[in-house]
Amino acid sequence: MAKNYKKQFGQLYDKHIDKIYRYVFLKVGKKEAAEDISAEVFTKSWRKFRSGPEIRNASAYLYQVARAEVANYYRTSSRAEFVSVEALPIIDSQAGPEAEQVKKADMENLQRHLKDLKEEYQDVLIWYYIDGYSTKEIAKMLEKSEGAVRVMVSRALAELRDKMSKKWPETLFS
Repeated sequence: MAKNYKKQFGQLYDKHIDKIYRYVFLKVGKKEAAEDISAEVFTKSWRKFRSGPEIRNASAYLYQVARAEVANYYRTSSRAEFVSVEALPIIDSQAGPEAEQVKKADMENLQRHLKDLKEEYQDVLIWYYIDGYSTKEIAKMLEKSEGAVRVMVSRALAELRDKMSKKWPETLFS
C-alpha cells in the first residue's frame, strides 16, 4: 500500500513540480527561496497525501499550499525581490536568438507590471497565460465557478493593460 502512495505521489510531483516552482519563483523572485518553498509545498503535501483523507483536487491543493507558503515567506522575511528574467524557467533556449529576445522582453514587461496587480489577479494570470491552466482547472483551484474565473481573468487582463498603457504610452512606440 505504501509503495502505491509513493508511486502516485511521485507522478503527482512529476506532473506539477515545474508549474509550482514557476509560480513560486514569479512570486518571490529568488531561485533559492523558490526551491525551498517548492520543496516545502511538496513535503507538506506528502504528509497530507499519505495520512489524511483523499485529496479531491491535487492541483488545487498544491496551489493552496504554495500560496500559503509564499505568504509565510513574506511574513517571515518581509522583503520582496525583483525577479531576474534570465533566471525564469520559461525562457526557451531552444528558440532562435530573435525569438528568445522577444520573449525575454515580453517577460520583463509583464514582470514589471504584474506586481502592481492584486494577488488574486496575479495568480489567475500566471495560471491561465503562463502555466496554461483552463478556466475550469483554475475554478477548481480557487473553488469558484468557471464564470467567476473568466470574469477574474478578463478583469485582471484589463487592469494589467491599463497599468501598462499608463506607464508606457503608445506614443513612445509610434
